Amino acid sequence: MGRMVWQIMKVVIMFVICLMLFFYGLRLMHNEYEQYHRYDLPEGPAIKVYQQSEESLLRHFYSFFR
Repeated sequence: MGRMVWQIMKVVIMFVICLMLFFYGLRLMHNEYEQYHRYDLPEGPAIKVYQQSEESLLRHFYSFFR
């Protein structure tokens, strides 16, 4: 009985250690990406690749099936 309890305790201890490492890793990634500004203006030779035209997207969709 004592040997079985010890085996269960080892599994629980390993689970808690792995869970703490996983949680700490998630916190590190969150702190890193929290300071990442996705909506800053691009730097360097960036060009605008999308221009909104006067025609709507639905008009293009329906003209495809004519």
